[in-house]
This record gives sequence, C-alpha cells and structure tokens, in this order.
Amino acid sequence: MSRSRTAMLAALALVAGASGTALAVVPGDVGLAAAPCTVDYKVQNDWGSGFTANVTVTNNSAAKSAWSVKWSYAGNQRITNGWNAKVTQSGAAVTAANESYNGSLATGGSVSFGFQGTYSGSNAVPAAFTLDGVTCNVDGGPTDPGPTDPGPTDPGPTDPGTGRVDNPYAGAKVYVNPEWSAKAAAEPGGSRVSNQPTGVWLDRIAAINGVNGGMGLRAHLDEALRQKGSGELVVQLVVYNLPGRDCAALASNGELGPTEIDKYKTQYIDPIAAILADSKYRGLRIVTTVEIDSLPNLVTNVSGRPTATPNCDVMKANGNYQKGVGYALNKLGDVPNVYNYIDAGHHGWLGWDDNFGASADMFKSAATAEGATVADVHGFIVNTANYSALKENNFKITDTVNGTSVRQSKWVDWNRYTDELSYAQAMRDKLVSIGFDSRLGMLIDTSRNGWGGTQRPAGPGATTSVDTYVNGGRYDRRIHLGNWCNQAGAGLGERPKAAPEAGIDAYVWMKPPGESDGASKEIPNNEGKGFDRMCDPTYTGNARNGNSMSGSLPDAPLSGQWFSAQFQQLMQNAYPPLS
Repeated sequence: MSRSRTAMLAALALVAGASGTALAVVPGDVGLAAAPCTVDYKVQNDWGSGFTANVTVTNNSAAKSAWSVKWSYAGNQRITNGWNAKVTQSGAAVTAANESYNGSLATGGSVSFGFQGTYSGSNAVPAAFTLDGVTCNVDGGPTDPGPTDPGPTDPGPTDPGTGRVDNPYAGAKVYVNPEWSAKAAAEPGGSRVSNQPTGVWLDRIAAINGVNGGMGLRAHLDEALRQKGSGELVVQLVVYNLPGRDCAALASNGELGPTEIDKYKTQYIDPIAAILADSKYRGLRIVTTVEIDSLPNLVTNVSGRPTATPNCDVMKANGNYQKGVGYALNKLGDVPNVYNYIDAGHHGWLGWDDNFGASADMFKSAATAEGATVADVHGFIVNTANYSALKENNFKITDTVNGTSVRQSKWVDWNRYTDELSYAQAMRDKLVSIGFDSRLGMLIDTSRNGWGGTQRPAGPGATTSVDTYVNGGRYDRRIHLGNWCNQAGAGLGERPKAAPEAGIDAYVWMKPPGESDGASKEIPNNEGKGFDRMCDPTYTGNARNGNSMSGSLPDAPLSGQWFSAQFQQLMQNAYPPLS
C-alpha cells in the first residue's frame, strides 16, 4: 500500500547520472536521477492564526549520523514549539536539527518531525528545503509535477491502488452515534459533550443487526450518510468478538468459545465485510479498530510470565487470535474505503522491554495470517478503553532524583514510557522498523484519560525521593497502572482531534464515555460476560496490578451498559475542563 509519492521520488534517487552526480528531477523526465534528498512538508491543522505541520525528510545520499533541515518562509510564520527535532528560527529562516535519539539517517531512510506555529495572512508552503546544505526535491514543490499543497483540511496523498487517503480523519467530520448521544444528553450537563464522536462497538454477532431493538450496522451507516452531507465523514467501528475473547479477564468475555474460529469468520466477519462493501457506503471513510485486548495477552499472560492464565495458554496454542485478526484484516481490507487499525495495548501494559518488541512481532504475525498482509493495516490504536495519561508533563523518563532514575520509582517500575503519546510514537517507529508501512498512523483513545479536577497536580512532586517526585506530579491518579475497570477519579480527556502530533492520525473517543467496563458484583446475563474481581472496589488485587486495591467505582453494571455515576465523574474531572 503506497501512501506517499515521496517514496516514489526516493526510488528515483537510485538512478545515477552518467557522471555519477545526482541531478534534480525534471518533471516528465524519469531518465534523470532524483535529488539527493526529498522533503514532504504537510500542514496538518490550520485555524487561521496558527497551525501544526509535519515534515518527513528522506535521505538518498550517504548515510548520516546527524542531520539538519533548513527552509525559509515567504510569510510571517513563527514556530513556537516542535517535536522529534530541535527547531529554531531566525527571521524567516528555520533550522530543524536531529535530537540525540534520531540522528542516524541511513541511505534511503526517512525521519519525521513536527511543529506548531503562528501566522497572519498567508501560510504558504516553503518553496525550497536543504538537508545539510544540499537542496532537496520537494514533494508537491516547483520541481515536482504533482499536486500543490492541499492545505490544512486535506488528508494528504491518496493511494493510487485503493483510493485511501493518508489520514482518514484529516478534513473529515466523525460520526456521532445517536444512541450514545441521547444517553449523554439525558444526563445533567451532558449536552456539553453529547455531540462528540464515539466508536460503535460490534461486540457480538447480534450487534450486526441490532440488539434489543437498537441500531444495527446498516442503520449506523445510513445515519452516517445523513450526517455526512456533502463533506467527508469517518465512521468508527470496534470489531470485537474473537473466540476466547479477553483470555486474561472475565468482565469482557465474549460469546464465542476458544475453538469457534469458523463461526467467527462466517457469522461475524463475513457479514460485516459484506455490509461495508455495499456501494451505497463507498463515500464513507470507515475506520475499524480490530480486536482490542487480544494479541498482547499472548505475550504477557502466558506460561513463563508471572501473570499467566490457563485461558491465554489455550489461545496461544490454538492460534485463533492470530487467525481471527488476520482474517478480519484480510476481509475488511478488501473494502477500499475501510481503514484497519489494530489494537496495540497501552504503555502500562506493553511499555516494558520484555513486552514491547515481542508485542510488535506478535502484531506482525497476525497481520500476515489468513491471507492478510501489512498493506491491510492502516495503523494501530493505543489506550482503547483505558485510562493511561496522554502526556505526563511533570516528570520525564530520563529524570533522576538524588541519583535515582524515575524508571526505578514504584509507579514507573522500569517501564520505558511514562504516557501514551511517547509510547504510541515509539511503537509506531518499532512497527515501521519490522516492515509495516512507513506512513503508519496511530490513534490514541482519550475518552477517559484526562485526570483533571481538584486532584490534578499543578507541578512536579517533592524531590524527597523518586517516589514522592513521581507520585506528587503524575496526572494519572490510579492506584496502579494495571487497574483498568471503572476507575475512580478519572475524567474525560482531550476531545477528538485529527493529526494532533507527529505520527498520530487522531485522538479519538473509541470507548464511549459512560459505558461500564464491567459489573462490580456478579450479575447473571446471556452475553457471556463474567464477574471480574478487578471491577469490585473491595478487591485487594493480583499479580497484574501489584496486589493493589482495584480502584474501581461501586455499583457498576455489566460491561457496555450505561453507568450514570461514572459519566458524571468523567465530566466533573474532564481535562481540558468542560465549559
């Protein structure tokens, strides 16, 4: 799946001139060698007085151990902050130099960085770029016959093979589920967020046609067409019904037994794919979040690990998680307006050295099973239905207190990451390094990770010890990172937003706020959902949460059912706060 014409320009760099000197590409003459570097500059968001942009530079000459990209603005653009590069500006001239961790740039290799800026008047794309003093070919610039810069609402280049855009969220509205919206609006103060887009969960076969008189998949898609109007619109679906689902939990167990892979394929995935392939819905951008909380279990909760469970050993042995995910990616990926995102856990689950690389390899094994290829994967999603903070601003993983690393604190516990943004960007880089598309996009579920309210720290903790420093400054107020069920004190997080950071396609509310994670006591039901003690506020914990209290709210209903008290808490503790 080619998602940028920059890759084509880089390939042209392999053609050498007769003298051995690299020549600039001349439109229409592919017999000449490409420039020694290419730069892809994209404005991702523009609100009239400010903007964010992402820059990808590809090195087509000798490998580098350090790099510096320069350009000049024709207007009065001023860069205020950047990420993944040291960005400085003098007058109209801008210099972006590598950070200590991304200075290596191989021949044919690429590196991306981003920044935020202000302007008035015009926000034109710079006309020329240099890499270490050498002029680069600019994708969409004067030496490229392709399209001109699309502006802030354009989703980027279109894949010529499928018609998919680079970022489905860019320049598009996102579907508001009227069933969730009505529940939110019925709550006191709920109208402040009831117009936000959330995911539609297809968590059992019956959900395809609608459960208990509710909307089925076609009804949602028809409503999406109505909401779309003449613009672009994204519909977010959660594909969530694997055999032996959630092998390490009970509250979210599903209807299919560990061996019912054929039923999963023929009665669940096939009908969904058939509906999505209906030409009636071809104008929608359909984002699928494929099987949350599944593949990482095969890394962290199997024999040989301290958190092993027999059910996860069964699923690892029969391979039905990989087969199910691969089959879903293959079938859904055949629909040209579907964008598949695989669930990639969260930093408090996979951020440790033992889990990180092994999980990336597990994702690839599933993405190449049952006829699927990495081209069927548009991206990954992290923090789905979880509570991990988006950014921890009061401490960094590299900080030390009295000579002791933050990694040694009880909260971080040797993790490599402190928050979801750093984890998502690092996981993206790892996935690209093992063969996924270099234009891979990440989603971060921010529906319940705001951690605002009166308990939100205003600055770092005391430097008495590394624990007082981290605990006093951390936004995430859970008792333990392993706690996941209806967490007390949580708040709504960042509102859904397209292209907020480098490598991130969107912040999303994939988990609809106000829907329970699981019942706090056993409730008989016909949905296959068990009672998980992690949802019981009196539970004193297990190895997966360091034998800590569960931190869950009392009186919670079954997973997926409306939990008014939680919704009120989420609004009260929202960060950014609700107006």
